[in-house]
Amino acid sequence: MRKKKYAAFTLLEMLIVLLVISVLLLLFIPNLSDKRTAINEQGRTALEKVISTQVEMYTLDKNSAPASLAELKQSKYITEEQYKKAVEYGIELK
Repeated sequence: MRKKKYAAFTLLEMLIVLLVISVLLLLFIPNLSDKRTAINEQGRTALEKVISTQVEMYTLDKNSAPASLAELKQSKYITEEQYKKAVEYGIELK
């Protein structure tokens, strides 16, 4: 009688695969958190430019500068989401 060969992974092979995956995760997780910070900074910069542009538009339309972000939002120069993000970032009018 012949013994049948089963095609399967050995425990050692599975442990090596898990080790490789763990090392890759350890390398990528710190990089992802750095990218998140950079993306948030880019978003803040973009929002500051949008608000600056909208302040200029408000000033041209009304012949006076807005007193606050709330006034820009109330006059529909910025959206509710933009207002919330600006408050979250601590952006104020100059």
